[in-house]
Amino acid sequence: MKKKKILVTGSSGLIGSEVCEFFWKQGFEVHGLDNNQRAVFFGPQGDTRWNQKRLQDTLTGFVHHELDIRDRQGVLNLAVELKPDVVVHAAAQPSHDRAAAIPFDDFDTNAVGTLNMLEAVRQACPESAFIYTSTNKVYGDRPNTIPLVELETRWEYADPQYQKGIPEDFPIDQSKHSLFGASKVAADVMVQEYGRYFQMPTCCLRGGCLTGPNHSGVELHGFLSYLVKCNVEQREYKVFGYKGKQVRDNIHAEDVARFMYAFAQAPRGGEVYNLGGGKANSCSIWEAFQLAEKYSGLSQKYVYLDQNRIGDHICYYSDLSKMRTHYPGWDITISLDRIVEQIVQSWRLRKVDPTR
Repeated sequence: MKKKKILVTGSSGLIGSEVCEFFWKQGFEVHGLDNNQRAVFFGPQGDTRWNQKRLQDTLTGFVHHELDIRDRQGVLNLAVELKPDVVVHAAAQPSHDRAAAIPFDDFDTNAVGTLNMLEAVRQACPESAFIYTSTNKVYGDRPNTIPLVELETRWEYADPQYQKGIPEDFPIDQSKHSLFGASKVAADVMVQEYGRYFQMPTCCLRGGCLTGPNHSGVELHGFLSYLVKCNVEQREYKVFGYKGKQVRDNIHAEDVARFMYAFAQAPRGGEVYNLGGGKANSCSIWEAFQLAEKYSGLSQKYVYLDQNRIGDHICYYSDLSKMRTHYPGWDITISLDRIVEQIVQSWRLRKVDPTR
């Protein structure tokens, strides 16, 4: 029986690498597209070559394609050559802080790069599932208009309508997004449009904090991974405003990959899902400090800056109701405690061996 193929863009990144491993275990022929652009965006600390090497060493038959998604003809040629059964598009410029300094690189990567991928798939294999890693930043700072209550260690929604978190029909316009958020909105809407206009099986996964032990977290992207890294290496972590009580939901990359697999098995057209850890896997910065200290045994060094990042959410966690309804066999399987424990172990290993 012929193996099914998957093409994963951003395959050396956190989500991309997890997806490669997960689908490989399901018997797929795995092709990864990556050109280590994260090192260009964030410098040496964002380098993902170690993860590329890990995939090549551990996944028999894995094929790495050194390609930039901004290369329209190159992307089309690869899609025509492979005709993958599933495409997971995880390549991106992922930082809303960094985007302001490189607006053209940001938009060309996030918006135009996504269009290149969509059109290549439409021409080569329009029946293939196209799964796009969008972001909760498409909602801009609109979530900050929800009334909040201040608790001892976190902000929390005061409106019972949002007891389970932010749903997919939450408004995305008339708000400040950051340039990153705007470029991801453009890509998000285009993925939906290819699903509706061309009847392609597409979905946008509006992620919260996607995390896990293989994350190369840096200050401008990868909140939980970078926070734990600072703890393990005893570096000073900068807390930006909101009294350190800002809340994020965290989902392990494996649970992300599991949902992508569920969608690929029964795809739908032009769908949108808020993909996060939900309320159960949410934490504030102070609560994340406590978890890091619990599993590392080290005190967290930090400095508080009384100025929040532009467009930053005060409280955000995903309502997972739609995902659970459409794919009842899927749910969160890795707890926040386990996530932090794994990240602590990973940074300790990388401290000893930076190639890991």
